[in-house]
Amino acid sequence: MLYKIIKYPFFGKFMVKWKNPLSKDERKQWEKISVKSKSGGIIHGLFAKSKTNEEKATVVLGHPMGKEAKGYFLKRGYTDLLRNNGFNVVVFDINGFGESTHGSFSYFEDIIAIGIKAKELTPKLPIAYHGISLGASWATISFADEAHVYDFAIIESASTSLLEFWVLFPVAFRTLQVINAIMPNYRKKVEMIERIKEAKHLQSLLFIYSERDRWTPLDMGNKFKQNSSVPAELWIVDKARHAEIMKSPNKEVYKEKIISYLNQEVSKMKG
Repeated sequence: MLYKIIKYPFFGKFMVKWKNPLSKDERKQWEKISVKSKSGGIIHGLFAKSKTNEEKATVVLGHPMGKEAKGYFLKRGYTDLLRNNGFNVVVFDINGFGESTHGSFSYFEDIIAIGIKAKELTPKLPIAYHGISLGASWATISFADEAHVYDFAIIESASTSLLEFWVLFPVAFRTLQVINAIMPNYRKKVEMIERIKEAKHLQSLLFIYSERDRWTPLDMGNKFKQNSSVPAELWIVDKARHAEIMKSPNKEVYKEKIISYLNQEVSKMKG
């Protein structure tokens, strides 16, 4: 309950009962999964296999901030895109969102935990990650942890620091300043732009940003690419709002880029 109260200035309106957007027939294609995270939350998700005979890799999708939680990817066609192109998919709720129980602010632990679960489900396949906004920012911290199992990743619309993101939201920003003053060591631990310098185990990273995104501007993408400890590419679209490239005029080229990148990295692993 304490964590829920502290989180309220940041995520209060988004921490609601989750609504499954899938039809009864569609739900039959998905297996319910759950895992205990070191954040303290029970992380709930869904797993579905590729719709093709080939299973190239398993892709874990980390959602942006919002009531939809993991439903974001189901409603916008990401899961169908991936499954139709030979990829298994895991969608999950970060703790406190959707169906996942509350834990601490250490959302990076949730991303690590669900990746390990994905590896247990498909031990012989590469594990990829695609995070957007919230799910991207915290993944950059996960990648600095020895425990993560991801082989390559797409990081989209990520913030280089919590303060740089929340400065646009006065109440949350002031709350964050108080938390930072009380917990200076934790503040340093979750500084995204510093942790990307320590990213490990990944063979590459693809950063995706939009020129019209005022919450996570293109400058953040440039900083991440420049500071990444693993090979990184920055790919830019020109006409998309924050975390909404799939609803923009860039939709088709965006989908092509995602599949092209994943296929490229799978091919590398096959040698």
